[in-house]
Amino acid sequence: MSNPPETSTELLESLQHQVALFARRAEQTRLGGVGRARNSMDRAAYLLLNRLDHEGPMGVKALAEAMGIDSSTVTRQVAPLVDTGLVKRTSHPEDGRAVVLALSPRGRGRLGEVRDSRRQLMAKVTEDWSTQERELFTELLGRFNIALAEWHSGLGQREADRDEGAVGR
Repeated sequence: MSNPPETSTELLESLQHQVALFARRAEQTRLGGVGRARNSMDRAAYLLLNRLDHEGPMGVKALAEAMGIDSSTVTRQVAPLVDTGLVKRTSHPEDGRAVVLALSPRGRGRLGEVRDSRRQLMAKVTEDWSTQERELFTELLGRFNIALAEWHSGLGQREADRDEGAVGR
């Protein structure tokens, strides 16, 4: 994947710097939100609970694939969520031998608290932005996340390898 000629080195340098700053600030605050729920749920837990909330009960393997991580990582990250009652393990409805993970009522409530808190933080941080600016930022950040996910899944790397091969011919 080659850079468009109109993309300057300076612009790409600024972009990577802003992404690095964003990553650091997001990690520092864990995008924690405001109020009681502030800084109370780490990124991995939030993303796992959010996925289970949106997609419903699923097995470890399916959850790992959906999140683009390996099963052992999901197993390790889910264990404390099960221990604290935010996630429950249940039998698969069609195959009683298989186990699926599901958001517990407690987990749904806790996730709702954290979402509310984080929405409040986003409102405060962007309070002087217009609705259009918020929409544009959300759209572009979404596109950026998709592009990164595709790159990490190997699509981008395969394209880069192919482009380098074409240049070397």
